[in-house]
Amino acid sequence: MKLLTKYNRINIIASIGIFIIGSVAFYFVLRHILVLQLDESLESEQQEIVQYSRQFNKLPAAIQTNDQQVYFNPVNKMNPNRNLYSIYKLNPIEHHNELFRVLHFYITIEQVNYEVTVSKSQTGTEDLLRLIILVTAGMIALILLTGFFISRTILSRIWKPFYQTIDKIKTYQLSSQQTLQLHPTIIEEFSLLNKIISEMTERTQREYLGLKEFTSNAAHEMQTPLAVIRTKLDMLMQQENLLYSQAQPVQEMEQAVYKLSRLYHSLLLLAKIENQLFNLGEPVQLDTVMQKKLEELSEIAEAKKITVDLKLTPVIILFHQQLAEVLMVNLLNNAIRYNIENGVLSVMLDESTFTISNSSDLPALDDEKIFQRFYRHSNTQQEGNGLGLSIVKQICDLAGFRLSYQFQDNLHRITIHLK
Repeated sequence: MKLLTKYNRINIIASIGIFIIGSVAFYFVLRHILVLQLDESLESEQQEIVQYSRQFNKLPAAIQTNDQQVYFNPVNKMNPNRNLYSIYKLNPIEHHNELFRVLHFYITIEQVNYEVTVSKSQTGTEDLLRLIILVTAGMIALILLTGFFISRTILSRIWKPFYQTIDKIKTYQLSSQQTLQLHPTIIEEFSLLNKIISEMTERTQREYLGLKEFTSNAAHEMQTPLAVIRTKLDMLMQQENLLYSQAQPVQEMEQAVYKLSRLYHSLLLLAKIENQLFNLGEPVQLDTVMQKKLEELSEIAEAKKITVDLKLTPVIILFHQQLAEVLMVNLLNNAIRYNIENGVLSVMLDESTFTISNSSDLPALDDEKIFQRFYRHSNTQQEGNGLGLSIVKQICDLAGFRLSYQFQDNLHRITIHLK
């Protein structure tokens, strides 16, 4: 869930809650105020009646109107208390029930006790209350709705630099050797974020370039010692007496030199790919390259009695011939080397995808580490250098291919999406 969506959701829920609670509280407060005003009006009527009776020693005329009725009833006992209450009763003028506010009090005239009932219609008050509530609720709802849209619009604009920064980071690659250009912003927090990210990427790029330069230099520097060791080893192997007595150590030295030589060529190739020293503008027929490399490795596959299922569609793309050969060889080498006796090797190629699947004793590999340098499963033999699939990943990244790994039906499947 996006931060803006979460904020809007919380804001809407809180606003609706405040709106409901505020409306209910406002209704009861306003109703109480209006009833108090009506009670004050009834008390004024009481004072007028009492004042008139004292002045003229008689009751005033009982007035019956649509909004007010006054009744005088003689009673035997005098009650000093007065009562105020609301009640639905018949309106004698309108002839229907409606809400009245009623005041009961007692007066004595010429030694006769009277119960005085003054009723004022509360319908007008309730109608006014409803109108005020509706207008107020409408204004509050309009304010909340307007605030929501303004907040949504303003927050979207405020967060725009953040998402621009995220988009830049998504597309940024250290191997491009370009400075990360972030959009300037007047918001202090996002400006600070951009500054820290820019400094971090510059520092990371310097370290990356230093490491890449070290790898390239180390690969070049390995060439001369390897040539010397190989020459000396050939000289030792020509001495029959020494070779007869030290056959195993010499053989182990030869294997170590071969492994070191492969490592040198792999590191050198990675350095060239990272430095973008290959021109990807020449047409390459992938199906022909695959058939050629499969023929070169056919003896190894036949020795392990591997069944090869080949489904190739003629595909020509703008690529690099050497990189295409390295790509195919590395994938085939892995698929054959880690296969089992009487295993299966499946190769499929069409205009959009290239897929190679093989059986193996190995369980599913870590799909997050499989294309990292020097990654090997703990059950694999140590004859490889762990750079084969890393080279494949670098070539795919350079060419813009998408690489994926799956383990299904006890088959390791690597797919290259050409488009």
